Amino acid sequence: MITEKNENDPEEPGTPLPFFVYGTLRPGEPNHDLFLRGRTASEEPARLPGAALYDGPGYPYAVERPGGEIRGELVTARPESYAELLAALDRLEEYTPGNPRNLYERAARNVIRTTDGTTTLAWVYLAAPPVAARLRAEGKPIEGGDWVSRR
Repeated sequence: MITEKNENDPEEPGTPLPFFVYGTLRPGEPNHDLFLRGRTASEEPARLPGAALYDGPGYPYAVERPGGEIRGELVTARPESYAELLAALDRLEEYTPGNPRNLYERAARNVIRTTDGTTTLAWVYLAAPPVAARLRAEGKPIEGGDWVSRR
């Protein structure tokens, strides 16, 4: 499965990787301009294979699922903005490394660029294991794996 940890996974959580965004950080969504404006070098359509999207309270959760796929954007931070953006996104997602109460976990996963089909390792905020288990059991999947077209 493509979304499994890759042998090239970064050891340090601060390794400069692009981000795969699939919910409120996508263009036109409420957090895009608040967090990404002026901090990105590029944004391009991409897909996260091996995952499904679930509806949350005003935002989605990505949950690993063989055969699933999520649509989103691959966002590359400007080098001078990377550390600031990483910290801001961790705060937005209420992610603290090693905290068992996290709702999301930041993980390096392979993402496919929609434009040319190339694969890139990117940071993705996935539902933390207890949240993912609850969503698999009783959550509402977003058909087609696209937060923006769910309406």
